[in-house]
Amino acid sequence: MSYNTFGKIFRFTTWGESHGPAIGCVVDGCPPNIPINETDIQSELNKRKPGQSKFTTQRKEDDKVNILSGVFEGRTTGTPISLIIYNKDMRSRDYETIKNKFRPGHADFTYFKKYGIRDYRGGGRQSARETASRVAAGAIARKVLKLKLGKKFNVVGAVTQLGIMGCNLKNWSDKFISKNNLFCPDKSIIKLWEKYLLNIRKAGSSCGAIIEVRARGIPVGLGAPIYSKLDMDLASAMMSINAVKGVNIGSGMNSAQLTGEQNSDEMIKSKKKIIFETNNAGGILGGISSGQEIVVSFAVKPTSSIITKRKTVDKFGKNTSISVRGRHDPCVGIRAVPIGEAMMNCVLLDHFLMNNAQCKN
Repeated sequence: MSYNTFGKIFRFTTWGESHGPAIGCVVDGCPPNIPINETDIQSELNKRKPGQSKFTTQRKEDDKVNILSGVFEGRTTGTPISLIIYNKDMRSRDYETIKNKFRPGHADFTYFKKYGIRDYRGGGRQSARETASRVAAGAIARKVLKLKLGKKFNVVGAVTQLGIMGCNLKNWSDKFISKNNLFCPDKSIIKLWEKYLLNIRKAGSSCGAIIEVRARGIPVGLGAPIYSKLDMDLASAMMSINAVKGVNIGSGMNSAQLTGEQNSDEMIKSKKKIIFETNNAGGILGGISSGQEIVVSFAVKPTSSIITKRKTVDKFGKNTSISVRGRHDPCVGIRAVPIGEAMMNCVLLDHFLMNNAQCKN
């Protein structure tokens, strides 16, 4: 399998399978002399790890990260940083009854047809378990960006729609996002969301979600037109996350419904600063950051592993049916929030380093 590396200057390569002994990543291109320790990385991994609430899979993983290389006396050396996370709570027996069946909506069919072999234990490499490695890499990127860009820099994500239920973005609260298990930004809707998701789970079904990630304190000038636009790389990063089926930058698809007057982000100068009155562009113009808040949202499809019986075929080409039991998220979009934040951080650091290489005096 090729293409396990993401990024240009700041790059990470992930490895491992859902039910293998361990997963991990190798981060390359990190600047030297950055203070980093396992606690910095663990705090981000804890947001994503399973089994933390009744709204996610009950697989119990500590997701404890160990740094194997690239850090000496608490600082990065500029050499590859190798990270490992051991798997502990695998229950491969849960997949024995469906090992020859393709789950509808899942990548079982395409992986088998492409590679001619299938790791049925939790999906193997196609499992969202791989994303823990991305979150670890994103934690390193976040630490570097904080040091380089200062206190104003921040990346925060939230679930803005859970299945058919949206929320009021005017009520967005960073503090509330960090205090609830659904990463909901709107306190007024959380109880309805909880009831909705519990009903979905009890029915043995699943639902999708929309996640929005916002980056603040970003300088003007990140992005390299034409073939490495900032929004292009962000869209690629978010689309690489398991189960993501669509990405918006700023107003995104809704831009098609606006007039030129409605869509234009008018600019004024006030107290020696240029201010944009709106942000339909999502903080990116011509593939280059404008200095505004960068806003990216992405849609996550419903979890494919559901109890409801569905028609399918097996690897021998015979018609059959499938009901997937075991420990699965009723909405994988919830735990996609820290993954989206991680991918945002990785892309921003990559472009920050590229911009410095070309434009720094």
